[in-house]
Amino acid sequence: MSVLAHIVREESIPDVQRGYAFNKTRQSFLATAIRVANTHWSRLRGLMAAKPAEFAAGQGLWIVPCRGIHTLAMRFAIDAVYLDQSHKVIHIEEGLRPWRVAPVRMNAATVLELPEHTVWHSGTKLGDQIEFNFLKGPETRVRG
Repeated sequence: MSVLAHIVREESIPDVQRGYAFNKTRQSFLATAIRVANTHWSRLRGLMAAKPAEFAAGQGLWIVPCRGIHTLAMRFAIDAVYLDQSHKVIHIEEGLRPWRVAPVRMNAATVLELPEHTVWHSGTKLGDQIEFNFLKGPETRVRG
């Protein structure tokens, strides 16, 4: 089995959590159903081979820790919000198409992947403060 096949079959991304990502600055929701990718394989896999219907409006993938992302083996475009340690927006990629590599931002601690157009609809801008809240507490500690 190839490494890529192993990664795509990896089921390490937890089920959708009952929680949200909220832009406190703009008073708007970015996602109301978040998955957390906080292991090596779940961060690498991300949304590879996911179907567009599996990542609909209101969903998000929070990659912890993360300084940059790719859309290799993806079937749809996404928005990506790069956050620092305090969850302040430091970089935004809108409409990142499949088979692309996004910039690495060394001051990023995490990246929130969202369905395309979410950033525009929410009005999210650089410097905005994002709040994460979970009813069940996933491991979201940023590793060094």
